[in-house]
Parts: sequence; structure tokens; C-alpha cells
Amino acid sequence: MNLGQKMSSAVVFSDPKALEIILTSDNCEEFDAPGELNVILEPLLGAQSVIGLSGDRHRRMRQLMMPPFHGERMRSYGELIDEITDDVTRTWVLGKPFAVRKMMQTISMRVILRAVFGCKGGIRYQQMEELLGSLLDALSNPFGVGFLYFPSLRRNLGSLSPWGSFICKRERIDTLIYDEIADRRAHPDILDNDILSLLMSARDTTGEPLTDVELRDELMTLLAAGHETTATALTWAFYWIHKLPGVRDRLLEDFSSLDPSDHGALSRLPYLNAVCSETLRIHPVGMLTFPRVTTSTVEITGYSLEPGTVVVGSIYLTHRREEIYPDPDKFRPERFLERRFSSFEYLPFGGGTRRRIGMAFAQFEMKLVIKRILSNFALALTNGRSVRPVRRGLTAGPSPFQMVARNKISNPYR
Repeated sequence: MNLGQKMSSAVVFSDPKALEIILTSDNCEEFDAPGELNVILEPLLGAQSVIGLSGDRHRRMRQLMMPPFHGERMRSYGELIDEITDDVTRTWVLGKPFAVRKMMQTISMRVILRAVFGCKGGIRYQQMEELLGSLLDALSNPFGVGFLYFPSLRRNLGSLSPWGSFICKRERIDTLIYDEIADRRAHPDILDNDILSLLMSARDTTGEPLTDVELRDELMTLLAAGHETTATALTWAFYWIHKLPGVRDRLLEDFSSLDPSDHGALSRLPYLNAVCSETLRIHPVGMLTFPRVTTSTVEITGYSLEPGTVVVGSIYLTHRREEIYPDPDKFRPERFLERRFSSFEYLPFGGGTRRRIGMAFAQFEMKLVIKRILSNFALALTNGRSVRPVRRGLTAGPSPFQMVARNKISNPYR
């Protein structure tokens, strides 16, 4: 299946009624959700990534990967997120501007690395952070991802060429991952509560574990997706919170009543949830749902689609439908306090069986980082210029902006 040919003739929907048909179709015979439509990500994530699998193989992998991201296991990462946030913000110099996105990237990278590997230091961890950060930074450049879209550009002309540099870094990262897996297989007593340990202990319905290659590809999927998307969401959140001072004031008022050791209490703060939800509404982590392909003639909201038609939901356009979100370009968290939106009206992480596995973890991390930083620092934007979305390689994100820590807060509730 040729991605370019297929997607060039895709039909895009933003009507929630259409999205309901598309996203609840995963178990019917009228649609298919072939993983090969994500073939452009294979050089980075590998052929066994859940993103590129289809059918029974996709369902098996999702079942194996879901447990670490729910319930008490996920909430156990609360202290880790607080610790990493404190480590990063400890480097801030009062009165000296800092690039917000860079700081959020550092926090999200360290969080996902620690959550996945559980290690607190050492050469392997340091090398992984450096290499993975460098690799993903290169892919955040619109000109640096051309070889993913156009295979003809995949020419290894040495480490200074885009493809050659990518291959070199990927091979070094693979070596680190496979060495870690080998160490744990040789010493099963070191398995812990981190995601790699949980995945290595997991068994499918036939009792089979994940192979080394499957482990590598799923770890790369978690590392790449868990880093970039959360950093982007946090960067937007801090922009809006300080662009509209009333938002920050109301958040601080809610935080003052919290027990600092009760990370689960954050889920009981409606306004914090509304701020995060509104951030992801205006700036969803993905612009489109996972593509589906019609396997027979299908009627969707008055349109008749022939077999073989690629159908995609536009999350971005759905989140800006005036009849659902009045004044949709305005950042107004209160809209999420006034009514509940269906999973076809609000879907920042996609929907159906292709909804992003790390959704709950990303939302949890967002809330913890926002609460920790706002409780510890009085921040301000360095200027009043508006921040706009810009293309960042495979994704979109805010144009660069800086903030400054005016003073450190001595807050007994932090």
C-alpha cells in the first residue's frame, strides 16, 4: 500500500456524527484500520510498533501495553514526575529568561526515560537521553524529516547527511536498548515496576512474551511519542496560563487546598482538568485520527464512499466547530465546566482502538508538572507577542517564546 497515493485521495470528516461512525467501526466489516498507513514511521519506530500493526497483531500488542498506563501503576510515577520537575527548574536563574519548550522537553524526556527504564543515572541512561534527544530534535525540523516521506532521500552519505546521521544515532540507541534488555533477561531479579520490566513480564493469551525486537519497537514508540507530544502540550499550557493571568490565579487558589503527597487529588480539581482539556482542544497532540479504509460501500452523513476509500477524522477542525465550541479560537477553560463533550466532539488523543495508549499518563504528567511549577515559581512571559502554531517536522507546536521566573514561592501546599 502506497501511503502517498492513498492519503492523496482521503476523505476528511469533522462532523461528530461522521466520527462516531468511523471510530466505532473497528470491529465491523465495513472498515479496516491497516497499520501500514503509518509506514513513514517505520524507520524510527520499527516494523513491530503497535502503530504499524493491524488486526489481531495490533489487538495483541495493545493488550500487552495497556496495564502500565492505568490505575495505581500509573499513579506510582507521581513522585518521579515531581522529582524530575524540581531537578530541571532548580537550574532556573531568577530574572533570566529561559526557552519554555526546551525546559518542557527536558522534563518530558527524563520522565519517559525514567518511567520506561527505571534507572536514575549511569552511562547507559545518560547516553540514551543525549542520543534520543538529538535524534528527535533533528526530526523536529521540517527539512530533517524529508527522508521519512520520500524513501528516495534515504541515502547514507555519511554522518553529516540527514539519513546517515539518523541511521548512526538509531543504531547507537538500539544498542543501548538491546543491552538493557539482555541485562534484565540475564538477571530477572532486577525487574522492577518500570514499564520495561512490566512489558518483559507480560504474556499474551497464549502465554507468549514479547520478543526482543517487539520490546525495542514498543519502547521506541513510547519514548518518541511520550516525549514530543507531552512537551508540546505543556508548552502551550504555560503560554495560556500566563497569557491570561486569571487562569493562573484560579489554579493557585485550587492548589492551596491540596495535600502535597496526594497526587490522585489532582484528578479531583475540575478547573485544572479544564485548563488541560482546553489546551488540548485548541492544540491537539495529533491533528488527524488514524486513517481507516472502507472495505465496502459506506454511507457517512449523506456521502456514499466506494470500497478502498481512506477516511480520516480531523481532530483540529472538530475542536473548532462553532456549534460545539462557541468562539472556538478563544482559550476558555470554563467551557469544560459548563458541559460534558462526547468522545466524538472532543478527541485530542484520537479514538476507537487506535486511541493513543499513553493518553492517561500524558494527562497525569501535564497536571503534575503544571501544579509543581506554579506552586514553586512566579513566572511571566517576557513579552506580549502572540505565540502561533508552527510546523515541527512530523508534528506542530508553538513558535518559540521565553518566560522568566520572577521569584520563588515559599508555599506550604506544594
